[in-house]
Amino acid sequence: MSDRDEVRDITIERDTKMTITFGDDEVGRFELVELRVHCPCAGCRNERERGQVPWPKASSPLPLSVRGAELVGAWGLSITWNDGHSAGIFPFSSLRLWADEGEPPLTPDSGLRA
Repeated sequence: MSDRDEVRDITIERDTKMTITFGDDEVGRFELVELRVHCPCAGCRNERERGQVPWPKASSPLPLSVRGAELVGAWGLSITWNDGHSAGIFPFSSLRLWADEGEPPLTPDSGLRA
């Protein structure tokens, strides 16, 4: 993993945003709603492929918030949301690309690049 994709710090404001400081001192800021809507799990990707929005649902608790987060090895972050969803793993390389480009890096299947 390069310094660009290495993560030095992650700060989650449970009701608003996540901030990541990368190994080269660049900072990425991600609104929670954008992260939830662009969840990279297979279920959310499938919904996007069908033209549906994975969040919010009629039953979704509002406002959105983060219940917890865990590192997945040295390469990603798993977030547990207040709607109970926790299947997506956000690769740091994709989050870095998102931070650099200002929008989620989507592939043809509408999932984040790994």
